[in-house]
Amino acid sequence: MNTMDSTPPDHAQTARPYYLACGNEERLFKAAYRQGLSILLKGPTGCGKTRFVEAMAHELGRPLITVSCHDDLTTADLVGRYLLNDGRTTWCDGPLTKAVRDGAICYLDEVVEARQDTTVVLHPLADHRRQLPIERLGVTLDAAPGFCLVVSYNPGYQSVLKDLKDSTRQRMVAIEFGYPPADAEERIVAAESGVDPKTAADFVRLAQAIRRLETGGLREVASTRVLIAAGRLVAEGLTPVEAAKAAVVGPLTDDVQVGAGLRKMIDLYLGEGTA
Repeated sequence: MNTMDSTPPDHAQTARPYYLACGNEERLFKAAYRQGLSILLKGPTGCGKTRFVEAMAHELGRPLITVSCHDDLTTADLVGRYLLNDGRTTWCDGPLTKAVRDGAICYLDEVVEARQDTTVVLHPLADHRRQLPIERLGVTLDAAPGFCLVVSYNPGYQSVLKDLKDSTRQRMVAIEFGYPPADAEERIVAAESGVDPKTAADFVRLAQAIRRLETGGLREVASTRVLIAAGRLVAEGLTPVEAAKAAVVGPLTDDVQVGAGLRKMIDLYLGEGTA
């Protein structure tokens, strides 16, 4: 079954999720939203795509429904199904249908992890029709005002066999993300974790060094997300070296040699002798 989260519609009572813009991504998103266009977010893991959508939903005053996609995700998981309840068969909307009815922003995270026969259901929603056919009910829903379809994926990580069809991609406006510039990333790490600016800067220098590595033993490079996790451990009293080894090395690799190399880098960049 899919993982679904929904934000409450009363955004006026909550603070805007922290997001530091590094380009024109906010302006692009709002323009696409106003025109009823679907949006494709492309970028590496942990660079802020999900937080960006949360911030935009807050600014636009729309509820947000998030679906974490996976290879067992079916069309019924998205659209809905009949369920047996107290001896009666009743229809239960899926997250996509709920978003269409309520005029919410529907965010499909890592959409290429879903089966291609599942993502085809997005086509009439993603183009000018803005409609969702529900075959089991024999109806076609028009998207309510405010509805917006947003999908994301990591083109550098997904395999060739797991890519979006051209027919899907060309129905969307693409916004490309990367890791923030060093000064912006330092501000993000400090704000999100509560560490001092020097510690945040040290973590960012370490991450940049890891991102320059050329090795097949890394699942991913060090993301802004893992730096924030390390910073939070420091806020709890761990040393930067301890925090980085726990939050960076383990999540990035299972390779013994690569892990040992990362630990040496951590000692070099974050050890007591560093300036």
